[in-house]
Amino acid sequence: MSETPPKPVALEAREAGEDGRRFSPSVARNREPIRDAFAEHVSREGRVLEIASGTGEHGAFLTEALSGLDWTYSDVDAASRESQKAWVAEATHDRLHGPLVLDASLADWGAAEAERPWDVVVSINMVHIAPMSAVEGLFAGAGRLLKPGGRLFLYGPFGRDGIMAPSNARFSEDLKRRDMEWGVRDLDMELLPLASLADLILQDIVEMPANNLAVVFERT
Repeated sequence: MSETPPKPVALEAREAGEDGRRFSPSVARNREPIRDAFAEHVSREGRVLEIASGTGEHGAFLTEALSGLDWTYSDVDAASRESQKAWVAEATHDRLHGPLVLDASLADWGAAEAERPWDVVVSINMVHIAPMSAVEGLFAGAGRLLKPGGRLFLYGPFGRDGIMAPSNARFSEDLKRRDMEWGVRDLDMELLPLASLADLILQDIVEMPANNLAVVFERT
């Protein structure tokens, strides 16, 4: 019997350049708003660990825009790590690192543990296309690895107190048809309890285009 093929980790086609870097249409649309929210509400400097770095474009873009950031990629997906390696190779500075092999659902994040404490942990468009075990692990890991006063930055679609924008509700149903473990998470009902368990306090919620949110937690 043949093995079940791995589930895709991306919801869109990603163009690949000759140098190995991949490009995401959604990143092209949202990278400027994310940059602005990050600079204003998270940090302009410090050591950043990105979880599920995808194509690697966000780290490359943000480190170019904010010269005080020192950014490390990580991913569980081998194809994504190859793109991240290519972005590191093409960087015009030495503040882009990795990728680390990291499964957020595990209680030990491997090499990332040895480099603690981190100033910032970042997860962009991950929690709705990951099983709840990975979401739980993301918060636990951020609580474990961040320095006191460090920030966890999330970006993506969320529900609020059981209410969801119609476009996000349709998107969530589509995700669940692909994988029953996926779906748009409720910030208040599902994620805030996880933050509390990890000693993370909600600091900011920033309205973003297309019914997305940038959400910032601080390690106590």
